[in-house]
Amino acid sequence: MAAGNTGPVRWGILSTANIGVKVVVPAMQKSSLLTVAAIASRDAGRARAAAAALGISTLYGSYEELIADPSVEAIYNPLPNHLHVPWSIKAAEAGKHVLCEKPIAMHAAEARELLAVRDRTGVQIAEAFMVRCHPRWITARELVRSGRIGELKLVVGHFSYYRRDPDDIRSKVEWGGGALLDIGCYPTALSRFLFGSEPEAVSCTIEHDPDLKVDRLVSALLRFPGGQAAFTCGGQLVPWQRMQIFGTIGRIDVEIPFNAPPDHRCRLWVDDGSDFFGRGIETIEFPAVDQYQLQAERFGDAIRGRGALAAPLEDAVANMAVLDALFRSAHTGRWETPEPPHTRR
Repeated sequence: MAAGNTGPVRWGILSTANIGVKVVVPAMQKSSLLTVAAIASRDAGRARAAAAALGISTLYGSYEELIADPSVEAIYNPLPNHLHVPWSIKAAEAGKHVLCEKPIAMHAAEARELLAVRDRTGVQIAEAFMVRCHPRWITARELVRSGRIGELKLVVGHFSYYRRDPDDIRSKVEWGGGALLDIGCYPTALSRFLFGSEPEAVSCTIEHDPDLKVDRLVSALLRFPGGQAAFTCGGQLVPWQRMQIFGTIGRIDVEIPFNAPPDHRCRLWVDDGSDFFGRGIETIEFPAVDQYQLQAERFGDAIRGRGALAAPLEDAVANMAVLDALFRSAHTGRWETPEPPHTRR
């Protein structure tokens, strides 16, 4: 890659995973700041079909060929969870920048391997938490920091969907399946995002599917220096999602907080707490944006030296440490302390 390149970032898509071909790649293709140059699958037929459907000029029948392509600058890695770190490392060692789907690893110890690779290779590596690029979440944090709702004391969230397919990657324990890693990572990351600190201790209870063995219902409590976060998530529940942010004098309610539709305006409500009937609620509307497009553009800006990542790789490691502690707590029945050392964003 030539130094000082200012043209569109050339991306390669590592696999034909649904999240990539149905959501992320179409979003990326809306942007003039990047080019989706190539896509790979271990099945050449799938790569050919995806390339034809998406209008991608170059296809490969192996991940190795894509990573070796000298014209590709950045890799988007939407592989199953257990393949995130191994293939992200291979891409980084080939000099490619890597945007890896969440969760970035199976556990924090594995995620820490990426830190050493990033520092050795000098490439950008980030976790694909697209919500952190959405103007609504940026505004929510600004409102909290401005004191609009007083002192932040509690973040409450829920995220669920119903899927019970033994062939689905979310149903395979050995592949990092289950509700906590798949969707519980969102309220975990956003609670840390809002508090601007790491939880001192966490507590968790988990119900497992008796046949698939994955966690299907999770209740979590995170104790921060200044308050608490509580969330539930489920992989075999009615689809629903919401986040509420409580301060000492006000409240913020975030509509469809995680899967914000790219073709419809989004809202959040700021309640001044004056009564229980909503007369003190202000509605803040945001124009329709595609948060996956914004995510890719922000990552590209970091590559080009025009800005910073939405969150450094250290944040991804810290988020995995909290998820690890939640799993430990569900096993031990005790409060657990996340590792590694806390970092403040």
